[in-house]
Amino acid sequence: MKLLQVRKGQFVYYNNELHKVYSVKPMFRKSVHLYRLKDMRQILTSAGEIQLCKPKHMDSFIFYGHRYTIDKDKTPEKGDYILIIKPAPDFLDRYSLNEVEKVDKVEDGNIVTTRDNGVKHHEYVTMVPGKLEGSIDIAYFDRNMVSEEQLQVDESPSLLIESDSHIKPSVGDIYLDYETGTRFMIVALTEKEIICGHGPRLSFSELINEERYTPIYREEEDF
Repeated sequence: MKLLQVRKGQFVYYNNELHKVYSVKPMFRKSVHLYRLKDMRQILTSAGEIQLCKPKHMDSFIFYGHRYTIDKDKTPEKGDYILIIKPAPDFLDRYSLNEVEKVDKVEDGNIVTTRDNGVKHHEYVTMVPGKLEGSIDIAYFDRNMVSEEQLQVDESPSLLIESDSHIKPSVGDIYLDYETGTRFMIVALTEKEIICGHGPRLSFSELINEERYTPIYREEEDF
């Protein structure tokens, strides 16, 4: 389905792969800013080059090197990911359509995420790790066009290249360190390291360890 009107948060296909619309800038020729979901690489394109995808129950896709299946019936637990499909944020919450958030607390089906967003039970579906039996692969528009070698690479987070700019955070981003409970801002970047406001230096591979660190504010999200 070709898009007549593009809006932030939509899942779309570009070059056969699943992307998410990050922002739309109508005044530019390439007005649509995308993130490729499998590795978060940024793409600039136009509406005529993308096709809409509406994720649904039992759809399976790759998010940053890991495969997940959407399950609307599963109640998430602390540490799980949710996909927000019907956003209705309160005044102080910061999330939008098809936002992926990590669960910090579950209260009667309502969620508090690691970014301090309160998400109500009817706003989200759970992202279950792996490909469940009976699920439909939506990571590619046409899976037959993807080689077996590429399929393996796409689902191997260890093969994401540290030096690629698409995985680098930005100065001003704020992260939470689960181990210490510390929130810190990135104050500088080198080719290989992130310099944190409270002193430590981290490699890019350390920062993308989702068991230890999670972003709670991204500077680019204020586009």
